[in-house]
Formats: sequence, C-alpha cells, structure tokens
Amino acid sequence: MKQGNAQRASELRETPVGFAFAAVSDDPRFEALVKLGWKFEAPSGALAGMPKIMLIDLRKKMPPKLGAIAKALETARGAFVAIISDSSKSAAAFEAGATQIVGEPFDIEMMDSALLLAGRQIERLARAGGRRGVESPSRSNKAMLDLEKPSGSIQSELSANPTALMLIGLKRFDAINAAFGRQTGDDLLVAVERRIASVAKEMSGGKAIVSRSGGTDFIVIPGPMGLSDRLALAERIVVQIERPFMAGDHFVALGASIGIVDTRAGDLESDVLRRAQVALTAARDDDVAVRVLSAQDEGTALFDAGLETDLRRALDNNEIDILFQPQVSVTNGQIVGVEALARWQHPQHGELGAETLFSVAERSDYLTALSAHVQRRAAMKAAAWPEVLQSLRLSVNVTAEDIARPGFADTFLAMIDETGFPRDRLTVEITENGLIDDLAAAAALLATLRASGCRVAIDDFGTGYSSLAYLKALPLDYLKIDKHLAQDITGTARDRIVVRGVIDMARSLGLAVIAEGVETEEQLTLLAREGCNYYQGFLCAVPLGVGALADLVTQRSLPSLSTIAAPR
Repeated sequence: MKQGNAQRASELRETPVGFAFAAVSDDPRFEALVKLGWKFEAPSGALAGMPKIMLIDLRKKMPPKLGAIAKALETARGAFVAIISDSSKSAAAFEAGATQIVGEPFDIEMMDSALLLAGRQIERLARAGGRRGVESPSRSNKAMLDLEKPSGSIQSELSANPTALMLIGLKRFDAINAAFGRQTGDDLLVAVERRIASVAKEMSGGKAIVSRSGGTDFIVIPGPMGLSDRLALAERIVVQIERPFMAGDHFVALGASIGIVDTRAGDLESDVLRRAQVALTAARDDDVAVRVLSAQDEGTALFDAGLETDLRRALDNNEIDILFQPQVSVTNGQIVGVEALARWQHPQHGELGAETLFSVAERSDYLTALSAHVQRRAAMKAAAWPEVLQSLRLSVNVTAEDIARPGFADTFLAMIDETGFPRDRLTVEITENGLIDDLAAAAALLATLRASGCRVAIDDFGTGYSSLAYLKALPLDYLKIDKHLAQDITGTARDRIVVRGVIDMARSLGLAVIAEGVETEEQLTLLAREGCNYYQGFLCAVPLGVGALADLVTQRSLPSLSTIAAPR
C-alpha cells in the first residue's frame, strides 16, 4: 500500500468515531485488512453490535438480508462498501445504500482505500449530527433534511408564521458528478450546502432554515424578511454557488436557479414545495437566476395539475380522439398520406392539442398509456376509412418511452394487425429528441419495424443535436423537417442554405423529405426548388376528421408546384 494512503488510513483509524468493519463474504483476503489496522467484527445473528462499515460481497448474489443490513447501517450512521463482479450490479448496490463500490479483480490496497473513503463518509455524518445529508442525488430523499433543527421544523415554521420559501436548483451538477464520480458529487453537495447556510444565516440574523430537498435541490426559509431582502439573499446565494469549488485536484463551476414563493399560516409543506417548483421551473425556462411566483404562474400550475388529474378519466372515457393532417405531393398536389394527431375534447377547456396532451401525460406518468391509446385509435379509424381514402398512408408517432419498453415492436405490430390496418401502408414517426438516449436500441427497433413492412420517418428533424448521427445510424425512409426550420426558408440567405443542406443530405441518402408547418405559397415554392418531396401544414388543411378528409381528397386544386407556377 502506498505510504500516503497508509498514513491517511492510520490517522483516520485514530479518530473517535470508530470504524470496525464486518464482511458478508467468505473471501480470505479480508483478513489481511485486519493486519493493516482495520478492526474486524464478524457479522452474527441480527448483526448485533453493528460495526460502522460493512463489506458486502455481491459477486455471487444479493444477500437475502441486504435491505435489513442497509436499514441498520442507516440507523447506526454507518457505511456500506459493495464488491461486484460487473457493472450491471452497480445500480442495485447504490440503490441499497452503498457508499463505495469495488470491482473485481481487487487487491488489499483497493479495499483499504474503499474503507478509508467510507470512513470519511461516516465522519461527515457525525459532524452533521447524524443527518443523512450527503446521500447521492441519484437516490430520492424526499424528507426535509434541516442543517440544525429537528425533523418537522420546516412544517412547524410554515404552519406558525407567514414567511417565504426559496427552492434552489443546481446547474451542471450531473455533468460534474458523471465526470468525477459519486464521492466527489457527494462532497460537492456538502460544500454547496455550507455556502448556502453561511449566506442565509448571515443575512437573516441567524433565523434562516436551510435544508436538502432530495436530489440536488435545496430549501431556504429566510424568516421575517421583505421582498427586496429576499431577492438580495437569493442573488447572493447564486453568486456564492457560482464561485469555483474544488473537486479533487480540479476547480469546477456550478450554477443555480431559485424559485421564491410566499407562504401563509397553515400551509402544508407539500403545497408550498409544489408552488416553489413551479417558480423554479419558470426561472429555468426563462434562463434567469431568480423567479418569484406570480399569480399567472400559480394559475398555470393549478391548470396543469387539474389536467393531470383529468387525463386518466379522459383515457377511460374515450375523450381523446384522432384527427388527420394531410401530407401532399409537392409536384402534383395529390394527398398521399396523413399524420394522426391526438385531440382532447375536454369538458371544461374545449379542444386541447397533441402538444398539451403529451406534456400533461409526461408529467403525470401516463405517457406510455396515452401513446398506446393514440396509436391504437388511429389505426382503428384508418382501418375503417371509406374507399376514397384506402390508398393513403397513415403515420403514427412513437415516443422514446415506447422505444425503451421491452418487446415494444412485437406488441405494436400485433396491435396493428388486430385493427386490420395493413402494415405496408403504415409509417412510424419517431421524434428526433426521443432517440438521443439510446440510439442503438432505436436502430434495432426501426429495423424490426421496416422488416415487417412498415416505413420509418424521423419527425421534427432539426430540433435536436445529433441529427447527423441519426441519418448515419438509423434505417429510415423519410426525413420530416421541423416546421420552424421549414418556415426559415423564406428568411435570410443563410437560412435557405441550411434548409438546402438538410434536403440535399437526405436525398443523397435515398430519403424522401417531408416539410412540416408549411403555411404560405412562398414557403412551398422555395421548398420545391430545393427538392422537397411532400409537405403538410395549414397551406393545405388543418387536421381533419374522416369526412372532411374524404371531401378534400376528391378535390383537384390543392397547392402544388404545378398550381403555383400556373398562370392566373
């Protein structure tokens, strides 16, 4: 073992905290740790006399009492070091409460270092008075963890005194945590907490309450203080967080956004935090450091919360229907297909579009159910189209959550077959942002769908940051240009060059190009000149019901390159 590690370990073992360890394993190498000065206590019974550090061997299987061990360590303010054979067990180990993970193969020096780091974790817990305030942000910790006051003091403060609450969200923490590791991330959160507490207590005359709110969010209740002073405190906290921190041998830079809400006597903690989250989200969306919750913000939050409650009922009561937006040939004006778009006939709010619907579904964990509902209903309606529509293609959307579901392709194709709609007239559209998380899984899914007879399109191309990677890696038939990019073609010369480049790239790869959101003849003319094949948008029609779509298909005067160019 290196001299530096040996000296630090020796110093650590002399602290009064006590770091006896037990090993849930029969590996003989652990006995060598005793010779290095780590006191060893073999686990027995219900782990009586719980040591401060547990070494748990996960190379063979999860110990059946792992949950009980983790709970006992939580109570004893101890630490848990896991030994694993492969990275697939890392998530389970961390979720169970592991402070450190050592991979196979390992040696005694590695184990000694892991114990050393676990001991530092225990020291931090001891200094914080037993508060588990350094947990990884990957583990949800919903309790209010106050720096100095006992549990429940936040609720007591809210109930007794009208005041304010600040919710502080960190920026760039995830990237730093990924680059430097969990331990560095934990240390960084402790340092952030100390800076916030120092500023808050100084500017409030020692009356502020400072807490972790799970993940990387922090709470400050500043006590009696006017709005201008609250804003000054919030700005000062942001400045302090933006000062560089040390992460190992490196300086790292964080940022922060803060949402501020007024509280009223008798407020529940959960309600205040919900309103504070609205203010924090607004600050992030507006790219400002501090946002005070306005009446409009709160009204929007209440509206959104109501929609989330209504969505489950809407799915059960079949309030969500399908309209179809035509996709038109640029050259001859013939409608060749349609995109299925969801519409929610809300009893109070009237018709709500797909963007609102899916945004609500994502917040309320109904995204998968909504996506499946829309796909099935679209295919069922299209299977029953009148004869005049039976040559049209149908495009349905697939979400990132769909891609991640095991066996989605088989389930999806079975549903399509059940509705009776032919696979060879179906196009699956995947939004570009939905592919970023797992490009390999998306490619495999799309290959399966194409092999089954479907066609595949990238939707909203131009809104993400990995577009070229998608065109190179994915088996595609169509590229759909995002409406904002398509409409830019009437802008500057630079805008037209960008759109031209996208179309040229797609055509060179053998992909047909569909432009979304086309609203004017000028846009259509310029897109046609650049080689765009199809368009959809208000220039042709708004999303239509089946009857209106059938009437439109029988017309022969839809805007196209030939009709625009013809003399008037």
